Amino acid sequence: MILQTGLRTDIPAFYAKWFANRLQAGFVCVRNPYNPVSVTRYILSPEVVDLIGFCTKNPAPMFPYMDLLAPYGQYWFVTITPYGKDIEPNVPAKEIVMNSFRKLSDMVGVDSVGWRYDPILISDVYPVERHISDFEKMAAYLSGYTKTCVISFIDIYRKVERNFPQARPVRPAERMEIGKAFAEIGRRYGMTIKACAEGNDLAAFGIDCSGCMTMETFEQALHCRLDAPKRKSARSECSCYLGSDIGAYDTCGHLCRYCYANANAAAVRQNMRLHNPESPFLTGEGRPEDQIHEAKQSSWIDRQMSLF
Repeated sequence: MILQTGLRTDIPAFYAKWFANRLQAGFVCVRNPYNPVSVTRYILSPEVVDLIGFCTKNPAPMFPYMDLLAPYGQYWFVTITPYGKDIEPNVPAKEIVMNSFRKLSDMVGVDSVGWRYDPILISDVYPVERHISDFEKMAAYLSGYTKTCVISFIDIYRKVERNFPQARPVRPAERMEIGKAFAEIGRRYGMTIKACAEGNDLAAFGIDCSGCMTMETFEQALHCRLDAPKRKSARSECSCYLGSDIGAYDTCGHLCRYCYANANAAAVRQNMRLHNPESPFLTGEGRPEDQIHEAKQSSWIDRQMSLF
């Protein structure tokens, strides 16, 4: 199975010690965000977890625990954008994250790490021209350390509208100009540019619009085939293979203004205060009313086939 850690929060950046403790304990408990008394218990073992997926803006806090991850397949998406503290108040300096990216790539291999440059937003401070210029500088520095860069444009979700009222949708002409330029830059630096849930209009420039967290992505990281159960995406425009996420909403301390996973800063601060690195739950503890369900887990690796 594929275990996701980064669809609701950033575990490597803020909860690395907790996750290391869970790997050592061999299990983790996850509350259903829509029905908190419903708890899923996942076994953490390479016998049933083929790959752990990470999405982070700062992988470095996990580096001391990489030996615990070594028995598992891994795929890391690391988000690096040009934004400053005005948009991403608690993200480390880009130079630091890019150096961590290169170190991570050396640890897990080039097929197991991808760069995310998203969401792309346009403003007076971050016009199209700046995105193109900064993207090329970053691509040059990360060249050889990843084969993939995922892009997407800002979606004005209700939470985003509330926390970032100045944000506006990216206009079609801006999308096309950025897509064309990024595709050309990607070719220069040996990267496939993938669009995340953006339709197919950028495919004309050579951008891969088939999805980012796809089964093919995970198979490439594992260097083997996966016989995974069929699963429908929550969004028709998304082709990613999602689910089985152990994170929790309102727990990411980066407090990026475009974030869809945090309702507000106060909720994040409260949940981070409730975090106990020794707890099986990311935030808080078990409750008497909890209804605990054992996750159905099995290895999906097809032992009969290899990619090579």
